[in-house]
Amino acid sequence: MKPGISTIAKVCIINAVVVSSVSMARQPNVVVILTDDQGWGDLGVSGNTNLQTPNIDSLAHDGATLEHFYVCHVCAPTRAEFLTGRYYPRTGVSGVSRGEGRLNADETTISDQFSVAGYATGAFGKWHNGTQPPLHPNDRGFDEYYGFTSGHWGHYFSPPLDHNRKRVRGNGFIVDDFTDHAIAFMNANQNRPFFCYIPLNTPHSPMMVPDRFYEKFRDWHPGLRHRDPDREDLMMTRAALALCENIDWNVGRILTTLKGLNLHDDTIVVYFSDNGPNSYRWNGGMKGRKGSIDEGGLRSPLFIRWPGRISAGITISQITGAIDLLPTLTDLAAVSLQKSYPLDGRSFGSLLLQRNAEWRPRSLFSIRRNQVSVRTQRFRLDADGQLFDIFVDPGQRLNIAGRHADITATLIEEAKQHASAMKACFEASADRPFHVGYGPSTTLPARDGMGHGTIKRSSRAPNNSFFTNWTASDDYISWHIDVARTGNYDATVYYTCAAGNEGATIRLSAAGADSVRTKVTQVFNPPLYDKSKERVSNSHYFVKDFAPLKLGALMLHKGHGELRLSASDIVGAQVVDVHSIELNLIN
Repeated sequence: MKPGISTIAKVCIINAVVVSSVSMARQPNVVVILTDDQGWGDLGVSGNTNLQTPNIDSLAHDGATLEHFYVCHVCAPTRAEFLTGRYYPRTGVSGVSRGEGRLNADETTISDQFSVAGYATGAFGKWHNGTQPPLHPNDRGFDEYYGFTSGHWGHYFSPPLDHNRKRVRGNGFIVDDFTDHAIAFMNANQNRPFFCYIPLNTPHSPMMVPDRFYEKFRDWHPGLRHRDPDREDLMMTRAALALCENIDWNVGRILTTLKGLNLHDDTIVVYFSDNGPNSYRWNGGMKGRKGSIDEGGLRSPLFIRWPGRISAGITISQITGAIDLLPTLTDLAAVSLQKSYPLDGRSFGSLLLQRNAEWRPRSLFSIRRNQVSVRTQRFRLDADGQLFDIFVDPGQRLNIAGRHADITATLIEEAKQHASAMKACFEASADRPFHVGYGPSTTLPARDGMGHGTIKRSSRAPNNSFFTNWTASDDYISWHIDVARTGNYDATVYYTCAAGNEGATIRLSAAGADSVRTKVTQVFNPPLYDKSKERVSNSHYFVKDFAPLKLGALMLHKGHGELRLSASDIVGAQVVDVHSIELNLIN
């Protein structure tokens, strides 16, 4: 069993059925493209005339469209369901910030499954399911990783990134850069089956868009608007659609690469998004956006192309979800499932490959804290107990619970049962410490820490923040940690210090362990990254470079405890700004 917390998922098991694998002579490559905060309506093929997405649309024309495909209300939960085939609370994921997006270490991922089957595996983009070993992508079945492991990133032009656990600097616009690395991976592995996961991070904010894609939308007014147009922020819509056209251009580059390598017919290509749109914009009149567990917050485009095996242009109406992708893709690729916790998802491979395939009716559940929404083939029960006929009322405007009292009562009971089961999972994953020493190097970012006293975060969202406003000797920063091995750890803090503030002494300590300390002697105060390409006002993203300051070798003891960063001998207006702590196990 993998190291880490191994008891959480054990309380969260239900039975699931996986359709038997499709036999084939050659295992196909698999390319999965996942976008971030792109709504169902943000595509030309969905009927949106506000933008052009010919490359993404071609996946629908040349393959299958899943008409009623559902994901989660926010990012990390959808990623967890895709990676494991299980409802996200079972996996240890409960949210998006301060470690809530972490998969339990004993989960078996789709990349584990393909890796064991002999596939080359690579991921390029936003991970959002764990940073420290054993939760890093390189620990979860991916041979190659390039991207960022946080929930979102604060800058999209040549930002700091992670390449197989090493700190690197990106090259150009971030989505183009991720695509460059995915293409390089496909080129390097063209002679063996590969599983290539491309979790892009747009059109999630910050709304930074290259000029070549934004110029078209700069002074443009959309012909299609949100169902409540007064709620729509046109600047946000313009930037989001420009980002979607950039995604489409990069999808075109991926498809062209497959064709150029003569892998077009031997590759399954999947395209979907992680939740509803991140603003009020046209989305087919559906109710809800990102963060909602109504139809508009959960329905995602899903296209899957496999030339010669999946008929071109077919539409599948049965309800499916992110939990179904692991069993479906392993099924299609004839990858035998390795031992794992029981799946909630089921393969829809038979729907893709057979006419009139049998399909058992089901309910799909969506949960947001203690609220549950239930989707059946025809109906949606919302979190308030209202019932809607999605076939005729996808906008959820007419509550018909009174007309279908029996169905409503049944779905309310199913929702209560699901909420009860998921509550146990949420409770089991609460207040988990962050892993230290499960690999040779551990990074503890500000995102995973807590500021005390006058210390503040640089932005309201922890995911891409740093600690600032460290002004008093009683202030400190803490991390709740789980140390795998007793030993000495070489400790480094990544900091900035303005002129006049040098001279303070920084101390790192842990309960039951020695402390290390050093004086800040070097001023390092770079400017914030340029934000001129951000297309909306009132941005709350602030990014700058940080320098390493070695603290020394700190003895840490196995088990749970608190790591604390404090200061004394404060000279100037504040101590330092802190990005992260790095701990390297000394052999």
